[in-house]
Amino acid sequence: MTRNRVLIWGALALTTVLSCCGGEDIVADHVGAYGINVYQSYGPSGQYTHEFDGDEEFYVDLDKKETVCWLLGFSEFKYFDIQTALINMAIFKYNLDLLIKRSNYTAAPNKVPAVTVFPKAPVELGQPNTLICAVDNIFPPVINISWLSNGHSVTQGVSETSFLSKSDDSFLKFSYLTFLPSADDVYDCKVEHWGLDQPLLKHWEPEIPVPMSELMETVVCALGLAVGLVGIITGAIFIIQGLRPGGISRQQGPL
Repeated sequence: MTRNRVLIWGALALTTVLSCCGGEDIVADHVGAYGINVYQSYGPSGQYTHEFDGDEEFYVDLDKKETVCWLLGFSEFKYFDIQTALINMAIFKYNLDLLIKRSNYTAAPNKVPAVTVFPKAPVELGQPNTLICAVDNIFPPVINISWLSNGHSVTQGVSETSFLSKSDDSFLKFSYLTFLPSADDVYDCKVEHWGLDQPLLKHWEPEIPVPMSELMETVVCALGLAVGLVGIITGAIFIIQGLRPGGISRQQGPL
């Protein structure tokens, strides 16, 4: 069960634009969090997420003022008052402003994110699949994750989760790309963050088994046949020795 504990950071990550990002300008000041709900002073609001046993159940889109459920059918059994999220965000912002002043704008170190790319299901050429880019050890929770196919930006079929909190006060985020595996296509998950000196590209391409040549097949078959013959001959020798008189020594114990 996710522990509801106060996690407040007065984290002066940077006060300038993230120069390595090629997209929109992002300016981060401080991050305040209470458990799994986060307020980031660089944005107009923050993030309100609800988890159960480490898995996200739903989050509140604070711009559209609506609840988005990640678990299928969950909205049919649970109702959440969005006004609660808006009120909590206002409280977080007020408390964070106080802590920023009390901490004298003390800076917190940026963590280096760890990136892993893997397919959702075993890859079969021509069969639809989903690539997952897992970005771990994120702090502060300000990051750009994008996809490249053969070096070109991909925007269709892309989705991502909100920031998922971890017990060490860092965050985890997943980005998804639906794709059709092909022997000619390669993919990269591009991650931009203050903890990186430059954008990180995590490469992925389908592992296609190399067909065995006819010569190699012949060599393998010959080796297999040779090993089989040696086994047969060795077994026959042992059998013949066992059938000879005195081939099997017998020891009699005391009468």
